[in-house]
Amino acid sequence: MEPSIPDFRIASVEAVVLRAPIPVPVRTSFGTMRDRPAVFLRVCDDHGRRGYGEIWCNFPTVAAEHRKRLVDEIVGPALIEMEPDGKTAPFDRLMDRLHVLALQSGEWGPLRQVAAGLDAAIYDLAARRAGLPLFRYLNPAASGDIAAYASGIGPETPGATAEHAREGGHAAFKVKVGFDRDTDLTSLTAIREAIGPQARLMADANQGWTLEEAVARVADYAGFDLTWIEEPLRADRPLREWSDLAARSPIPIAAGENLNARAEFDAMMHGGVLAFIQPDVAKWGGVSGCYEVAAAATGTGTVYCPHFLGGGIGLAASAHLLAAQGGDGMLEIDVNPNPLRDELAGAVLRPHDGRLRLSDLPGIGIAPDALFS
Repeated sequence: MEPSIPDFRIASVEAVVLRAPIPVPVRTSFGTMRDRPAVFLRVCDDHGRRGYGEIWCNFPTVAAEHRKRLVDEIVGPALIEMEPDGKTAPFDRLMDRLHVLALQSGEWGPLRQVAAGLDAAIYDLAARRAGLPLFRYLNPAASGDIAAYASGIGPETPGATAEHAREGGHAAFKVKVGFDRDTDLTSLTAIREAIGPQARLMADANQGWTLEEAVARVADYAGFDLTWIEEPLRADRPLREWSDLAARSPIPIAAGENLNARAEFDAMMHGGVLAFIQPDVAKWGGVSGCYEVAAAATGTGTVYCPHFLGGGIGLAASAHLLAAQGGDGMLEIDVNPNPLRDELAGAVLRPHDGRLRLSDLPGIGIAPDALFS
């Protein structure tokens, strides 16, 4: 049964930007985060009931403030003007409304991210109005029990970071690669030695390679028994390159955080390219779009594993999406320091032996109103 589409008016929209300092920058193959930013959303209906969302804003460094201004000046007012119809998901309605602006400005990414965050906030509100946790609003038969893995492990101290994550309840781990070959091999060796031969290990190249580089690297890294190699190619490379790599790779491939349309997800799943699909609730689609992709994955043999690397609101929404879909996917939990994640969702999303169980509290299970005062 498909979840009902929210059919109520939004009376107000608020956005807040927060930045948390961190002691160690977070490195990827394409850039470095020197603090942890977040754009959190609160939407209210005409009875004052509230829902919460989050907008992706990690890069570039000015992204958070820019997206808040888009909410305040353009997208939020457009949402408030909309009459509910109960037929079209909020993300789709907003992007239809913003289509010409996106063409004129070229800002497809920021506008999709803002629309995604608002869609998630509206679905959170809808679940609260129904008195249900979001995962059960989406799927009444869902159990709320999910697997998780430790993410964001960089090349600085991969073994020690993984050991600390295991002490925190994790049983599966993902390390960043996509640097030079020696750095990658050093990281993979250190983390495999730390977690042992039986633990699940994934690697994330963050779009760092050409096709021929990827073919060579996955051959080099196959001995580490990786569950997947993530984003080995740029997201916009032709489908034939992804297909070629999938046919030649001894390691299953994961991607999806940087795809931008349902047709792109479908092509990657139906073409047998991806073993794991990873839409991000704060970057594209919101709850409505990501849940559709998750449901479609079931029929293609692709495993849904939501991508997320931000604050506590988006992480909680991702957990509920995974619980609603069910299956063998894992929730990505970044283990780098981030008070905007831990202080909001740390108490409700703490794994034990690699799994966690969501509460039956309404919506995403947290109500961070103090952020908006």
